[in-house]
Amino acid sequence: MSTRDTYLVQGIDITTVPKVSLHDHLDGGLRPQTIIELADDIGYALPAQDATSLARWFEESSTSGELEDYLEAFVHTTAVMQTTAGLTRVAREFVSDLAADGVLYAEVRWAPEQHLERGLTLQEAVDAVRSGFAIGRAEVRARGGEIDVRQVLCAMRQNDHSYEIAQLAVANRYDGVVGFDLAGPEVGFPPSLHAEALDYLASKFFPTTIHAGEEGDLESIQDAIVAGRALRIGHGVRLIEDISITPAGEIVLGETASWVRDRGITLECCPSSNLATAGMRDLGDTVEDHPFDIFYEAGISVTVNPDNRLMSSTSITRELGLLVDAFGYDLGDLEVFALNAADGSFLRADEREDLADRITEGFDALGL
Repeated sequence: MSTRDTYLVQGIDITTVPKVSLHDHLDGGLRPQTIIELADDIGYALPAQDATSLARWFEESSTSGELEDYLEAFVHTTAVMQTTAGLTRVAREFVSDLAADGVLYAEVRWAPEQHLERGLTLQEAVDAVRSGFAIGRAEVRARGGEIDVRQVLCAMRQNDHSYEIAQLAVANRYDGVVGFDLAGPEVGFPPSLHAEALDYLASKFFPTTIHAGEEGDLESIQDAIVAGRALRIGHGVRLIEDISITPAGEIVLGETASWVRDRGITLECCPSSNLATAGMRDLGDTVEDHPFDIFYEAGISVTVNPDNRLMSSTSITRELGLLVDAFGYDLGDLEVFALNAADGSFLRADEREDLADRITEGFDALGL
């Protein structure tokens, strides 16, 4: 994959294009130097001792093609996010990095249950991230920018804390938490195993997004929709199993793919990440092989996300640039992707409309 720093579309640096981030893991977006400094504070041993080598280690460790290996890299990032100070710093810097990438609004996901090893409670962990986001927003504003960042709380599907995390999310719904997610190993841990939590969220009218079709098959996506009442699907690569293309080039959707399109269920697409895990196992090994363009042409609400900025050495700018290179998209397409994300966000309707207006104004200001 290309590692260049600048991506252009119609002569415009994509960094300046308005963006919305819906699938961005807090523990997958740390700055390497921050990891080193936080590890030193708590006496934690890392696989590399300088920022450049550590960044390279994370990228190389996340490209085996297996989701389990990919997830293993998070052991080191979560290890330095076990204190109020560590969580707050990571969250503050995360906001700054989002703003530098042209992001206007982000829903950042993370799993509080993975940050309790040094005595924090679940609520204290949520409070620490909220504080970091607030400081980060204030710093961005002081630099003349503007960004809004909310939390999506993940429950790890291989564990049995999902009901507790669902309660935590609902308890903080008016204080910066806007959604719930199931993350972690997909195969063998379907959403239906977490029916109690998902039923509770539905009863509270609390929105869910679920990792599905990242490594699991079409049935995983179906379970996320039925058992999870998912309004968004994380990754969703295997939805391609329910789509065919006729010899004449017509795209034909099956029942599940039609439901996703017709009900406006948003796909949180993460191309670079998908190339590093099993979801692309039979599709190819380049961005051109990703089903993103087929989904888009079929009228499905696609969005562009980095998943894990550190592990994939990426950003939304880079992901958009790779898609532009692969499929020839223009600024109009990039505006559609951003507006899809605004519409699929877990904000209130009036807030979504305001965000869409900001996106449109930002694209209009590009003068093309």
